[in-house]
Amino acid sequence: MKTFYWLVKREFWEHKGGFITAPIVAGIICFLLNAMLIAFGEGHYGGGDFHTNFSMAYNSDNLAQAGAVIDGLLYGVTMMVMIVTAIVVFFYSLGSLYDDRRDRSILFWKSLPLSDTSTVLSKLASAVIFAPAVAVVVGVVAGLALTIMFAGVATFHGFSLWPLLMQAHPIKVMINLVLLIPLYALWALPTVGWLMLCSAWARSKPFLWAIALPVGSGVLVGWWGLMMGNGGFTSLYWRHVVGRLLGGLTPGGWMTETSKLVHFDGDNPASALEKFDLAYHYSALASPPLYLGVLAGVAMIAAAIWFRRWRDDS
Repeated sequence: MKTFYWLVKREFWEHKGGFITAPIVAGIICFLLNAMLIAFGEGHYGGGDFHTNFSMAYNSDNLAQAGAVIDGLLYGVTMMVMIVTAIVVFFYSLGSLYDDRRDRSILFWKSLPLSDTSTVLSKLASAVIFAPAVAVVVGVVAGLALTIMFAGVATFHGFSLWPLLMQAHPIKVMINLVLLIPLYALWALPTVGWLMLCSAWARSKPFLWAIALPVGSGVLVGWWGLMMGNGGFTSLYWRHVVGRLLGGLTPGGWMTETSKLVHFDGDNPASALEKFDLAYHYSALASPPLYLGVLAGVAMIAAAIWFRRWRDDS
């Protein structure tokens, strides 16, 4: 276990810019963009509509909706940071087993008493668990900073910040985001498994192989479906094969498989967020495509370990 801990720590040392700096920069950019929007609003509408909007938010009938908007702000900022992390993880997975073959540092790592299985699993855990966890922490901190800024602006307009903050549920949002990481890991497994398999297998240009094979096969399936007049299979292939191989890192991607019994009211943010709970997200576990994706991901990770052990580019 201690070896696994140091292997994960090594990944964060070597990819500190992607795993830590990139989410922080994304959070700062979100904060600055919102600050600029507020400054613009204050400059142009500070004494008119801007003040009126705050007054409406503090109306007893709208207070719960205003609190839901703050909760939505936390989810939205974290989503933006997670998207940046997903892009980082995509390219990290693609180079995770290829880069040390390219620069021959694999010879050094293989000289150490480290198994290929531990090495590959440490990279997998970094990609689907620890990097998203860092993104969630950064996203929540950026969202809380934004909330405090909005509260400060409200105070500037003569409104007390506490009634609004008491209607928000930042701790519940944080717990929900943390508890969604295991579901995110399961959903992302086929994508990360495919990218790591290409990284371990390809002698050169793993990016080209990783994109060309799924997309090329999707085009062929689409052409065949067009010839046979069977567009339904083409749609399923792109959704469950191409989409899962290349798009599984998208935050919230599992929501296509969640319960269809839940209906959201777009005009009622508080009600929508109440239904947007863990039970709704984890209803995706009742979907067979999720388990098929996990099985495919495990098989591709096993293949990546095998290639890592026997691939000899010398």
